[in-house]
Amino acid sequence: MKLGLYTDSLQDLSFTQALDFAAASGLEAIELGAGNFSNAPHFNLDQVLDQPGAAEALLAAVAERGLVISALNCNGNLLDAHPQRRRHSQEVYHKTVRAAQKLGLPTVVTMSGCPGDLHGGAYPNWVTCTWQTEYLELLDRQWAEAIEPFWQVAGPFAAAHGVNVAIEMHPGQAVYNTRTLLRLRSVAGPNLGANFDPSHLFWQGMDPLVVLRALGPGVVFHVHAKDTRLDPPEIALNGVLDTRSMARLDQRSWAFRAVGYGHDAGWWRDFISILRLIGYDGVLSIEHEDRLMGSREGILKSIEFLKPLLLRTAAESWII
Repeated sequence: MKLGLYTDSLQDLSFTQALDFAAASGLEAIELGAGNFSNAPHFNLDQVLDQPGAAEALLAAVAERGLVISALNCNGNLLDAHPQRRRHSQEVYHKTVRAAQKLGLPTVVTMSGCPGDLHGGAYPNWVTCTWQTEYLELLDRQWAEAIEPFWQVAGPFAAAHGVNVAIEMHPGQAVYNTRTLLRLRSVAGPNLGANFDPSHLFWQGMDPLVVLRALGPGVVFHVHAKDTRLDPPEIALNGVLDTRSMARLDQRSWAFRAVGYGHDAGWWRDFISILRLIGYDGVLSIEHEDRLMGSREGILKSIEFLKPLLLRTAAESWII
């Protein structure tokens, strides 16, 4: 298993500077943002697809530093209710799949998308409640009229290009837990699986270790290393559905943290061991979103925390 970095965490650095930082930090892989929610500071889709020699130059720059690319990431709302945003997001998805094929990469990371109310509104509508009955009617229509029609085509499109689609189970999207991921996989085909990010599962009350076992072999295509700190008194008072600003860590029920600042080494050791047991031997891609520390500090602390666990767990995976 390799340790990598989602380079969007280094927004202020150029592509080559981000590569140099990753290599100097002892990392082995990078994940590149290709657009949509990503500002894509280190990757230009149109250049890679259309400019002669651009793909080869990118791969050479990565290889010269002893790195590999674990995935292209085009996380976004591919089913956005707003027609222009939806059209742009889907265009980026299709271009990213084509770029991955051109670069010889097996994986594109994205999200399932979340439609709106299907009556011309401009906002997504994430249904998580069974009452009023209108919510369930809307959810059924979203799957039947938007989610399934798109992914019945988008999944095979990626397969035809030799690419796996790693879906991030993310609140606010149609796929946010185990059941919805497996439902989408049954629609799109076996080349659609998980970009497994435990941070989004922690605060929903899920146990990522149980989820990994339930998914089993061949479903996890990529992994994000990101942690979440839960605040039990605030959860007891106001629950986990927290709409207060992510900047107000003094108020929120939960917050994203650097790896090791939400869960201890024992938990992460078990996480790595179960990944091995289900046959995952890819990259742990560090995604820094900790507002209590700068990106370089958070990335370096995550590397310092994870590296010895990866070394140890290679010999200890039998303990689970």
